[in-house]
Amino acid sequence: IQIAQCFEATRRRCCRLEQDGRRAREELARVEAERAALEVKLKHARNQVEVEMKKRHRAEAELEKQERKLQLVFESLMREPWGSGVLSGEQRSVLSALAGRRLGAALAPGRRSSAVDESCQSLLSHSDISYDRTEDDVVRS
Repeated sequence: IQIAQCFEATRRRCCRLEQDGRRAREELARVEAERAALEVKLKHARNQVEVEMKKRHRAEAELEKQERKLQLVFESLMREPWGSGVLSGEQRSVLSALAGRRLGAALAPGRRSSAVDESCQSLLSHSDISYDRTEDDVVRS
């Protein structure tokens, strides 16, 4: 009778363990599917950040190009002998003020638009979105 009771207890325990194992496998499958979905979202987010950064760099390059053109026009107006006769003293002072304030500082090498930097700094920072696959290697081992 004791042996039969031990076998019955062992059988019940095995049934519980099988059910626990089944639930654990189902949970694992669900979590792996969720992880895969999150990885896809992360990949899309990284791609979007890369696209936006490329657009930003192109826009900044275009801005610098236009500012250089404007600076050349300004310098041409100020240097031409006919420019002094056409432009009044007030117009020349306004142009000088604009050139000193906007163009002089704007043409500094490596300059970035501060409005963009301030509003998008955390979104575009590589350190914020860095991803280390060594953690995956440890988990999978």
